[in-house]
This record gives sequence, C-alpha cells and structure tokens, in this order.
Amino acid sequence: MRPKWLDWTQRLMAIAQNGLTFAEDPFDRQRYEQIRDIAAEIGGEHTDMDVEQVRDLFAQDAGYATPKIDVRAAIFEDGQILLVRERSDGLWTLPGGWADVGESPSVAVVREVREEAGYECRVVKLLAIYDRDHPRHGHPFFPFHSYKVIFRCELVGGEASHSIETSGVGFFSQDDLPDLSLLRVTPSQIARLFEHRANPGLPADFD
Repeated sequence: MRPKWLDWTQRLMAIAQNGLTFAEDPFDRQRYEQIRDIAAEIGGEHTDMDVEQVRDLFAQDAGYATPKIDVRAAIFEDGQILLVRERSDGLWTLPGGWADVGESPSVAVVREVREEAGYECRVVKLLAIYDRDHPRHGHPFFPFHSYKVIFRCELVGGEASHSIETSGVGFFSQDDLPDLSLLRVTPSQIARLFEHRANPGLPADFD
C-alpha cells in the first residue's frame, strides 16, 4: 500500500508551494516555509535522503503546484520491447522523461526517444495515462506528484546510441526483462504494454 507519510509529504509540499506563490504578507510566507520544512523532515525520515536534500528538491518547484508530466514510448520489434539503461541508477526503463514547456506530449516523446535511444519514431496511439502515485502502481518515493503518459510508437529511422542520460539500449522479451528502474516503470506496467501489443483494440488505460 502507498504509505500515508508520502501523501502527507506531498500534500504539505503543495500547500506550502501554493502559499508561497500567492502570499504577500511576510509572516504568512514564513509559515508556508515552515510547512515546507516539515514536509522535508517527513520525507527525510522515511527515505535514504537527508532533510536538506529533500528541502532542496522541494525548493526547485515554484508556482501553483500541479502534477508533472512524464512521457514514455512503448516500441516493439519482433515481439520485444525497447528499453534504455539510465546512467543515474544503472537500471532499465522505457525511453522518455519530463515533457518540456512549449511542446505537446507526442512531440516530447519523439524527442526523448531520439535523445535517449538514438532512434527516430512516430507516435501511433495513446496507451495509458497513469497517476504515478496511485497505490496500485507501486512506484517508490518521489517528492513530486506526476502523471505518466505512455504512447505506442513505431521506429522510422536512426540507430541505437547512448546519451548523457543513458548507457544502454536494447530490445527485450517479456520473459527476459532486465532489472527495471522502478522510479520510472514497473513490471506490471510493462506487462500491460505487452497486452496492448497483443490486443491493439484495447482502450487507453487511465489512473
């Protein structure tokens, strides 16, 4: 189950961030900063990050608190799925990452595939919009609430290559997956993508 402390941390962080965005009274701003500090203490108590690291993460986000958008590509060749190995943790995931301001989700995922895997692709279909923090997905702690948008894509060119973020690119069968980066993708999500491949008429998943 999703731990309650994670809900408390994210809710407190959102309250503090929204308050710091709109509050003008210096005493109110001080109170919101204290709320953010409490959220950082909760996060530091329950993870391997210290309080300062969590506080620094929280301070990076500004403006009204809304979910971030993480775009991912599901690309199949000969019954295998394309994965990339992240340099940050040495584990494997679907190519993708944060969408940038000013680009649509489909444009963002094509860019991410090019940057992380070296391939050119085109978007075929929206497969899923997942609430990363929904308990059924089982992702580990991450301080920011985010939605995962997964597209079925097809390769149209390019060749496998590494990047500053990735150190491996490969296709894997469902019964021979490498160790996955659970911050980014879970085995159950990969299994569901294989179901979409086997049954192209399935509607997009959500939540």
